[in-house]
Amino acid sequence: MTDRALPAVADRECRLLERESLGGAYALLTFEHKEIAQAQAGQFAMIQPLSGADLILRRPFSIMDTEPRNGRFTIFLKAVGPGSAAVFQLGEGEKARVLGPLGHGFTPPASAERVYLVGGGYGVAPFALFSRALNEAGIDFHLFYGGRHARELPLVGELERRGIKITLSTDDGTRGEKGRVTAPLLDALASEQGRARLYACGPEAMMRAVADIAAGRNLSCEVSLDPWMGCGVGTCLGCVVKIQEAGELSWRHRPACTEGPVFDSKRVIWPDHEHE
Repeated sequence: MTDRALPAVADRECRLLERESLGGAYALLTFEHKEIAQAQAGQFAMIQPLSGADLILRRPFSIMDTEPRNGRFTIFLKAVGPGSAAVFQLGEGEKARVLGPLGHGFTPPASAERVYLVGGGYGVAPFALFSRALNEAGIDFHLFYGGRHARELPLVGELERRGIKITLSTDDGTRGEKGRVTAPLLDALASEQGRARLYACGPEAMMRAVADIAAGRNLSCEVSLDPWMGCGVGTCLGCVVKIQEAGELSWRHRPACTEGPVFDSKRVIWPDHEHE
């Protein structure tokens, strides 16, 4: 997590300003919201369309980009269920209830650390904003972006336009290197001469693999967890995860929405780990 002052949280009715289809179930949606426009990388927003969908609860989305001067923010969205599909179907000019920015984002690395970002599928979203912060701080970094097949890498063009150094991988070899995204990461770490720091966001199995790689090399690593969220403010406790802080004798349930979603990977108790 981070000890930096977090931006103010606000609940607003927001217009969808721009909608860019990325093919299939993927899209970029840009909303007006002056508080979320100040968000830090790794924070998220809770979004609920005002009409056209019978959603009782909002849905969480990572903040992919911000325009602080214009009061705008963008999410990278994949429609995977009724909630995300309802947001996906919003048209330009339509409104949604938007709460944010929420949660704690990524901890800035030390200037001497080389940063490796590992994104899986639509989990790559927060690394677009984080990459901008790293560039502004003059920190060297590399992004590893993986998916099961090429269709799961729709953000490649946008990331390349930003000049981000990317290594792509797909399980079936339809784009980039064939195999898991952790394979080229391991190759890079094998030749790393300085101090490295890892950040991961994506499927749980991928994040756990990155966490294991970091632990085996005694490297700092943060993961952005993605449990089910109902409120985003720690009330419903639907998003609790098992975290064991340094000095604690055992893990405790902690709400990912308020204490995360970004956690030190060494503190995360992954499923079944408590029985190992």
